[in-house]
Amino acid sequence: MSGRTVADGFGLVVRFLVRDEAAAAGFDALVARTVPEIERHEPGTLAYVVHTVPTEPLVRVFYELYADRAAFDAHERQPHTRHFLAEREQYLSGVEVTFLHAGSGVRPAAR
Repeated sequence: MSGRTVADGFGLVVRFLVRDEAAAAGFDALVARTVPEIERHEPGTLAYVVHTVPTEPLVRVFYELYADRAAFDAHERQPHTRHFLAEREQYLSGVEVTFLHAGSGVRPAAR
């Protein structure tokens, strides 16, 4: 397993509940347009992983890891992130955010 030891990492887990199957398709398309922009423009975003939950088809879980709080703040200011935040509401019936502060472990090498 390659990577660097976690030091100042700043992370979060976001659990989205989409309204129905049609909303899930729209939300997934929005995510598919947003993630490449994050990869292209955000060197401080170390991980941005979107998960589905096999037993809960209307749930999406995001795991996000940033180099530090400043990298997260930069992510939040990006045009693609602001667009995602504005557009996502039409698809959702709930959002739960848990902020994390990295302790021990291994994280991906910075891009």
